[in-house]
Amino acid sequence: MKLSSSNEILAESKVLILYILNNITRPISENNLLKIVVNCSDMNYFYFQQFLLDLLKDQYIEKCEDDDLILYIITDTGRKILELTNHILPGILKLKLDTCIKEFKDAINRNEFSIVADFTPEGKDNFFVDCKIVENNKIIFSIRIFAGSREQAKIICDNWKHNAQTLYPQFLELLRGK
Repeated sequence: MKLSSSNEILAESKVLILYILNNITRPISENNLLKIVVNCSDMNYFYFQQFLLDLLKDQYIEKCEDDDLILYIITDTGRKILELTNHILPGILKLKLDTCIKEFKDAINRNEFSIVADFTPEGKDNFFVDCKIVENNKIIFSIRIFAGSREQAKIICDNWKHNAQTLYPQFLELLRGK
């Protein structure tokens, strides 16, 4: 791939990144995003970085930094653009991307990514619920919530474990004031 090649190839590369971020459905580290891109296309690291910068500048994706971990997530604007440009990606490439994304999600579920929720009693009818997302043994999100009963604490834990992938991006948007 040449950076000076046709606009169609440049657009396809950016749509490819948007497609991956949209189908991952949660924030993903830069390294993991790069792994998927390299496995599914002939894009190299330097082009990948340039396309990320372009997508960030256009506000199609957002970057979150936590110490040395950089996470990316698609924005609502990015989803709209993807809907309009999704046809640019050839069907065979989408199939390859879907396979890579499924393998990535399976790997995350096995050992790289975990959703944790537990509660501890603070008194007779008072509990604190700790909800976390851990990636590569590093906490990337943590929240502590008060629960007025053991049943309420269990419900919060169960909801977090089943819905963290949709709740986490919503928390990020709320905390950023969007």
